[in-house]
Amino acid sequence: FNQGIILGEDSEKMSKSRGTNVVNPDDLIEHHGVDSLRTYLMFISRWDQGGPWSSSSLEGIPRFLNRVWSVVLADSPLVGGKPTKEQVESLERQTHQTIKKVTKDFESFSFNTAVAALMTFTNDLIKAADTPVVAHEGWRKATETLVLMLAPIAPHISEELWERRGGRYSVHEQAWPGWDEELARPAVIEIPVQINGKVRARFEVEVDGPQETVERLALEQANVQVHLKGQAPRKIIFIPNRLVNIVV
Repeated sequence: FNQGIILGEDSEKMSKSRGTNVVNPDDLIEHHGVDSLRTYLMFISRWDQGGPWSSSSLEGIPRFLNRVWSVVLADSPLVGGKPTKEQVESLERQTHQTIKKVTKDFESFSFNTAVAALMTFTNDLIKAADTPVVAHEGWRKATETLVLMLAPIAPHISEELWERRGGRYSVHEQAWPGWDEELARPAVIEIPVQINGKVRARFEVEVDGPQETVERLALEQANVQVHLKGQAPRKIIFIPNRLVNIVV
């Protein structure tokens, strides 16, 4: 597997002869920290393609790592009450979906999308931090999982976070988190609606939604109504979580 080349901000190969397009990693590490530089190099583009350096894009990485630090070590907020079933299920789903996504991205050297998934997960946790779900065991599991998955990308901040949370030395000696395929399933999915085999509409529905409900929603789609021209379907072929085909 061959990595791509990081180009200068002018999209040309970095070269001392060009003078201004060379980036000194020592200066960046001194200013942003080595974890920020590592994370950005993994996030900048596909690993096998490389791409132009962007100093402005690098600025977003320390902000991301600061958000991770804040949400992982946040004091218990003053949120009363018990979490709802939906809040707990949403947190579990986000956790297991992220584990699955990041694991598969690592296996295919898709580090940029793995970092993007962790950014999304961090934002989800920040939103959840203002709800009673922080008192649920799933919150501890979720924030612990975030640190474990960040460890190969930003090893130093991950080690510090792991220690501050009381984890056994070292975060890099812990087992990689696994996911439950059932829990990783999306809450809603997009269903295409065909008329005589041609896709005419798409709509979102809950996973494993009742057949009667899905068929009704399919028939209510505006573009479906246009193509039906007032005709009643002769037959509706329903494939759960995949397709509705209306035969006229």
